[in-house]
Amino acid sequence: MTRSQVTYSLLVALALFIGINIIANETLTSQRLDLTSGRLYTLSSGSRNILAKLDEPVTLRLYFSAKQFAGVPQYQNYGKRVRDLLEEYAAKSNGKLKLMVIEPEPFSEAEDQAVGYGIEQLPISASGEVGYLGLVGTNATDQELPIPYLNPEREDALEYEVTKLIYNLANPKKRVVGVLSSLPVLGGAPDSRTGRPGHAWASFDMLKEFFELKPLDQHLTKIDDNIDTLLVVHPKNLPRETLYAIDQFVLKGGKAMIFVDPLAEEDHPDADQANPMAMPKTDSNLKELFDKWGVTLLPDQIAGDLEAAVRVSFGGPRGPQEVNYLPWLQLQGSRLNHDDFITNQLKGINVGSAGVLEPIKGAKTTLTPLLTTGPHSGLLGRDAVMFVRDPNALLTNFKADKSALILAARITGPVDSAFPDGQPLDEKNKSAPGNPAHLKTSKGAIHVIVVADTDILANRFWVRIERMLGMEVPNPFANNADFLINAVDNLGGNDDLISLRSRGEFSRPFEVVNQIQREAEAQFRDQEQALQAKLKETEGKLQELQRKPEGSGEALLSPEQRKEIELFRGEQLKTRKQLRGVQHDLQKNIERLGMRLKFINIGAIPLLLSVFALGISLYRARRQA
Repeated sequence: MTRSQVTYSLLVALALFIGINIIANETLTSQRLDLTSGRLYTLSSGSRNILAKLDEPVTLRLYFSAKQFAGVPQYQNYGKRVRDLLEEYAAKSNGKLKLMVIEPEPFSEAEDQAVGYGIEQLPISASGEVGYLGLVGTNATDQELPIPYLNPEREDALEYEVTKLIYNLANPKKRVVGVLSSLPVLGGAPDSRTGRPGHAWASFDMLKEFFELKPLDQHLTKIDDNIDTLLVVHPKNLPRETLYAIDQFVLKGGKAMIFVDPLAEEDHPDADQANPMAMPKTDSNLKELFDKWGVTLLPDQIAGDLEAAVRVSFGGPRGPQEVNYLPWLQLQGSRLNHDDFITNQLKGINVGSAGVLEPIKGAKTTLTPLLTTGPHSGLLGRDAVMFVRDPNALLTNFKADKSALILAARITGPVDSAFPDGQPLDEKNKSAPGNPAHLKTSKGAIHVIVVADTDILANRFWVRIERMLGMEVPNPFANNADFLINAVDNLGGNDDLISLRSRGEFSRPFEVVNQIQREAEAQFRDQEQALQAKLKETEGKLQELQRKPEGSGEALLSPEQRKEIELFRGEQLKTRKQLRGVQHDLQKNIERLGMRLKFINIGAIPLLLSVFALGISLYRARRQA
């Protein structure tokens, strides 16, 4: 083959490569192949199921300032990844989901729309230039639901947030939450002096903003079908027919969140008139149901955690002092499950005299911890917490021989009924066999959250109520209410939404580049510390040389001092030069590696294709010869 033929073959191969890419980009837009590690652009089965069930069209508007973000790689790259993922949603929706990618240029009508939808303005430069990276969804009834800011730091929750938005648009009716409680969480009886009803707990006031709350009587035989999620708080002495109603509600697929407590500090029952010396009952449990759900609440035990204990003021023999109170815990960091959407964005949750949950061996359910204690934990007897008033005494007798005690957990899986013989009628006649509506086993996996503390909902553990201009304004200092709202929000809806979990990260760091940078920076720090040590040593010598005997009026530097200063200056210049050398080598290594990676990514593939095409041409030429 002549040189001209080789050149011609290379040009043909290059033209084919460019042409095929252009044609594929324009015509094969519906064909997708996800080759990313962790399949980041492949929708989970839960998202695909929700898209398949769309009856009415849903429109998503992505406001993405691609031009303004040209100098902000974090927003630019993440915006493109969001766009690609949303295109996957549209491709899997059978035409029910329409995607609009809008560039809100400054002072344009699109920017006015973005602001009107509540999309956040992201500052780009000191001159006041802003950009937008947010999403708005609308349904057939023109209901609008925005995600004002698609935060790159929350990329692991991107699919969950988008799928939840689509689900809520497809199911716009406000969800009903049934509340069954022996504590006055929705407000107590009217005050005998003022006649005003007791205030609802602030956590439930906040819950009302998102859901319709329906109070339930403690004596019920059936939970209405219109109730989406059931909240049970401090279930003390519930009748068996009520336990049966909860059992059947969960087996039918109803979602439930149960708050039990070995010592409910907000429970103040009246004394038993028949037995005034008896201790009032302030604990709650659903053991009969829990046994079937695969979880147990340790009886009469309270969780303690040395590192998470709240500091309280205690008046001891030597006066007021600050001391750790073991039953009250501030749960932060690793004590919150950062892989679950209920807790992964929360900073801190406070609990008071919380119990401990444990999975039952051999259970068919899966127990996923949401709130736990730390590595230096242990158990406190309930009686000790009730009667020992000195926090120091609790500390003295405490054994930190446990770790990661479970305070709240998510329970999923198939279960059997706690009432195999059917609906109970009363205490004398325990069952009513032959009920055709009775379920002996769950229709599918149950979805229940159990929390071993009721005080987590009480105001004093998470919020201060302040009065401003005649109004009561909550000032939270913990995320207790957020935990409640997130849990009810996550439980509600359908199983597909609940099944979504955190995804992997889109970004892939250059590990070799980072390693080179770390090594060079370590060398830089070592030399910097050496320089500082030399400076300190020289300054000490200068101070020693400059000390004069009393009465001496000599103000000029001695030859020794001048020599020492010159040595110091020379050493300083030498060290600075070495530091510049380290920085130069660091940048040089990174640039060299960057050029190598660019060549591989940009030039290697076309080169390989060209070589492949040339090889085929040579092979055909030889065969023809």
